Amino acid sequence: MKRTYVITGAASGIGASTYALLKERGEIVIGVDIHNTDINVDLSTVQGRESGVNQAVERSQGKIDAIIACAGLATPSPKTVSVNYFGVKEFLEGLLPTISKSKSPRVAITSSMASLMPNSPELVEVMLANHENSALQIAQGLSDEGDERAALIYGSTKRALSRWVRRESIKPEWAGAGIPLNAVGPGIVETPMVADMIATPEARTAIDAMVPMPLNHYMKPLQVAYLLAWLTSEENTHTTGQTIYIDGGSDAALRGDDIWDSIS
Repeated sequence: MKRTYVITGAASGIGASTYALLKERGEIVIGVDIHNTDINVDLSTVQGRESGVNQAVERSQGKIDAIIACAGLATPSPKTVSVNYFGVKEFLEGLLPTISKSKSPRVAITSSMASLMPNSPELVEVMLANHENSALQIAQGLSDEGDERAALIYGSTKRALSRWVRRESIKPEWAGAGIPLNAVGPGIVETPMVADMIATPEARTAIDAMVPMPLNHYMKPLQVAYLLAWLTSEENTHTTGQTIYIDGGSDAALRGDDIWDSIS
């Protein structure tokens, strides 16, 4: 039987590849983005999120089996906070009552390898406390301090997302409703978002030092789409609360096995 998917960020990159993959497999897919898809809304605003939720419910006739949230920005600006964290969180929460009615509901989010990189703890905590205005003020302050501090914004949004997934996944609203909630953490994916970062040999050398990918180097969006499709399929019954790093070995290269150091 066909499943109905809602995919944000469906106009480009990982979202577009996931949209195309699921369509090819015969699923019903509803795309959400700021332009060039089925539902065109601005997820950086409260009004856009609410409109996106309402239109998704209407288009699906109240039947949604899975949500894949890929919408995101990589700019060192406050708007990245609004799209990457609050745009994802509020959109998912808005659709939670609808997806909870499915016999096999699933949700997956695109986080990033950047969730493991330097961030602003203050910004992360304020996002997790659900204070969007305060988070925007902190992000603006980081941006005003120059490129090095502004660069913390993106990683902070992805750290907050991965932590939110872990916290929420075991709550009655999610686990209690039978909804696996996960994130994926891609390494370097060849999308328009990272085009400038890998445009020259010098740029690639710099990014490779930050995100080493010993297994097969950079990837195409389709490789991430395959993982998102499995996480939101009926086959996934028990994987939840995870950020699964699809990174060519970056996590293992950077952190080794010290992730268990705090476990006695």
